[in-house]
Amino acid sequence: MSDALTKIQQQIQWNRLIAVVEEQAQIMIRTAFSTTVREAGDLSAGVFDLQGRMLAQAVTGTPGHVNSMMESVGHFLAKFPAETMKPGDHYITNDPWLGTGHLHDLTVVTPAFQRGRIVGLFANTAHVIDVGGLGMGPEGRSVFEEGLYIPIVKCFDQGKPNETLFDFVRVGTRTPVELEGDIYSLCACNDAGAKRLVEMLDEFGMDSLDPLASYIFDSSLKATLEEIAKIPQGSYSAQITSDGYEAPVTLKAAMTVKADEIVVDYAGTSGLSGRGINVPASYCRAYSCFGIKVVVAPEIPNNWASLAPFRMEIPEGCILNAPRPYPVSVRHVVGQLLPDLMMGCLHQAVPDRVTAEGSSALWNPPLRGGAQVSGAAAELPDFEIITFNSGGTGARRTKDGMDGTAFPSGVRTMPVEATENVAPVIFWQNQLREGSAGAGRTRGGFGKVMEIGTKGEAEFAVNAIFDRVANAPKGRDGGGDGAAGWVGHTDGTTVRTKGFQVVPKGKRLLLKLPGGGGMGDPKQRDRALVERDVADGLISEEQAKALYGA
Repeated sequence: MSDALTKIQQQIQWNRLIAVVEEQAQIMIRTAFSTTVREAGDLSAGVFDLQGRMLAQAVTGTPGHVNSMMESVGHFLAKFPAETMKPGDHYITNDPWLGTGHLHDLTVVTPAFQRGRIVGLFANTAHVIDVGGLGMGPEGRSVFEEGLYIPIVKCFDQGKPNETLFDFVRVGTRTPVELEGDIYSLCACNDAGAKRLVEMLDEFGMDSLDPLASYIFDSSLKATLEEIAKIPQGSYSAQITSDGYEAPVTLKAAMTVKADEIVVDYAGTSGLSGRGINVPASYCRAYSCFGIKVVVAPEIPNNWASLAPFRMEIPEGCILNAPRPYPVSVRHVVGQLLPDLMMGCLHQAVPDRVTAEGSSALWNPPLRGGAQVSGAAAELPDFEIITFNSGGTGARRTKDGMDGTAFPSGVRTMPVEATENVAPVIFWQNQLREGSAGAGRTRGGFGKVMEIGTKGEAEFAVNAIFDRVANAPKGRDGGGDGAAGWVGHTDGTTVRTKGFQVVPKGKRLLLKLPGGGGMGDPKQRDRALVERDVADGLISEEQAKALYGA
């Protein structure tokens, strides 16, 4: 076969591989028990070679899962080498330091076999509603308080379930049906991926993924290096502040762009917290790489080779390099600020490619009620639920920011009806927040207002995990800051932005989600766009005059 035909066939095989992993992800979504997976899409799926290198990921998925899961498969292989795996085996962990950063993420790895010989590995990660312990929140003093801790073990051995594991799983969670069902879902979607991969290999007369892997890795690395070469070489620094828990957290980055790599040094970043906002190093690398890649090489597929030129130096004792057994349950409230930090550095090199700062960290309040909150006086059955929501994203150079959209996590906003269907909660408001977008030539995205209560106005609890309240998203190039978030009750009482708190009977939780920062001089904004926002009720006429001179 000629070189030209070989390249065409390899491209067809690559496209087919993407279809395989996307089907893998979709099966997970359609069979999942937890609303976090089936409604929000808080998951990832990918295919790996026998060295544990990621070849392709599903389009559906979050950077925090995908890029840290890329490291985790190597840990599975260290304990269970590929040559020892058998058809029907499935391996699982939620170890934050071997998986994707906290106990609520389950990672499953499954071998694929062609005519009795192992040819590849499938992995996925999904965020489940509950793994026991204190629940998803920052209150733990160590990871041992945060929930059920599963080391890398077999959950299925040649098709037979590990009943001892499932016994522990069922008694270790407030939602046993959902957790056990999700594990079966994760294994089922990997099985589907493995089946489709073998069909693909047979169709193309292949007995190994190695030639295709070499094509993918060589092409991706070459293309990434070409894009890095377009970035002006030099050193760029930035910092950002998180609300933190005990005290504000400063994130500092010094980025050095070289001819063939980009290195980020986090020296000067705040030290470890005594609460669960700490970030394992793999999660720091995951969102740091994503923040660089969406600016430097957004069109290049995400895989082991395309991420290889991005390197992080994370000091020991830094909040972004939490060692075992520090609490890490809500590592996202700090970790999801890292893409904004990376863009702060890259703004100095390629200002036309970055966005303004956005809401960034998800506003996903875990809600709990029943006897576990109210004791014998409980008016509701026990429930535990998480709802995923987001503020506005930062403005783009030529487009406004997106309203109520999750960036950088990429998860979907959960329909309130889906949450109300599985728990005795009521969403009395869920609408865009007037005046929350940072002004600019292109404005930021609008945040949201959410009012949450329960049936009968019974008391319930929220495990608050909110950020961007004391430190609003900043605009760039003269753009205004987005509105800071606000957390309280509908009577105006404010509550702590992090930690377990009870909403008393007769009161409701009120969340005002942050807006994204603006980009450029607001006076240069198209008047028609200002008038549109006024007509839509997103800003008042007074705000329009004050911000835009309209």
